Amino acid sequence: MRKNYTESNVDTIYIGGGTPSTLQKDDFEKIFATIGENFCVKESAEITLEANPDDLSRDYLAMLRSLPFNRLSMGVQSFDDALLKMLGRRHDSARAKEAFGDARAAGFDNISIDLMFALPGSTPESWSNDLENAIELRPEHISAYNLTYEEGTALYKAAQSGSIVPLDEEGNLQQFTMLIEALEAAGYCHYEISNFARPGRESRHNSSYWHNMPYLGCGAAGHSYDGVSRQWNVADIALYIRGIKDGAPDYEIEKLTESERYNDAVLTRLRTRDGLPLGWFRENFQEKYVEYMLSAAAAHIERGTLTHTDNNSIRLTKKGIFISDAIMRDLIFVE
Repeated sequence: MRKNYTESNVDTIYIGGGTPSTLQKDDFEKIFATIGENFCVKESAEITLEANPDDLSRDYLAMLRSLPFNRLSMGVQSFDDALLKMLGRRHDSARAKEAFGDARAAGFDNISIDLMFALPGSTPESWSNDLENAIELRPEHISAYNLTYEEGTALYKAAQSGSIVPLDEEGNLQQFTMLIEALEAAGYCHYEISNFARPGRESRHNSSYWHNMPYLGCGAAGHSYDGVSRQWNVADIALYIRGIKDGAPDYEIEKLTESERYNDAVLTRLRTRDGLPLGWFRENFQEKYVEYMLSAAAAHIERGTLTHTDNNSIRLTKKGIFISDAIMRDLIFVE
């Protein structure tokens, strides 16, 4: 990558992807030692481990607390045991709650949980129960994602065969509406389309992606961004390891055009409560892009799906959140 990351102060570290909560203390110690040898990590850095509830025994949590981790992201997904079984999850609702309580007792005061909505077989009642259980735990952060059916996965095959029936668009919209209303009523700030946080507990790591900050991805399939180009490591683990050992990492790199950088910024920043800051866009792009944005946004502002804020940003309204994909498509610059 063009940017020299060793000269930067690292503000966030996120160990995720796959199941990093199966790693042991010596594995983590090697990781943190390598990071410390190569980078300057801020004392106030947000350091997150992505974890499955079934991996978080009390002993494991005590071990994590002896390391630099100060945030957990738990893949709860649902508090409905039938839905968890359908998803192929190893834990049940009781285990998720127990793991959360144990994490609190271990001293973690910054915990995020992941939920999934619009699951096949879910109902407004089951989703309401999921939300009630999540709120009762009082995590600092909640991420909620619509289930997607990726080709080649077991869920995709089940949907194709008809053994499960995906929730229809009306059901999706109903559950998304319930999500927003329940979490905002419980004091969570809806700071990004899929993310909610108690004030001051927004994910600093994910927010850096949405605000076009440079980042470095390590490991097989790891993605990096330096402001002008994207880089991604080979996904095959054996090839990745061989490249590292040979001193010739296997990766691809793509230099972004100005229109691609503009489009990336629209797709990420419009997802957030801050929206599209016109001053920032003028500093980073030719005026023609800002003019295009304002022209494309005008109809949405008139419809009430976008708003031009007092601090000179364009952002989604509550009405606009529900059709955000369509709005983003309209704001994308096509050569």
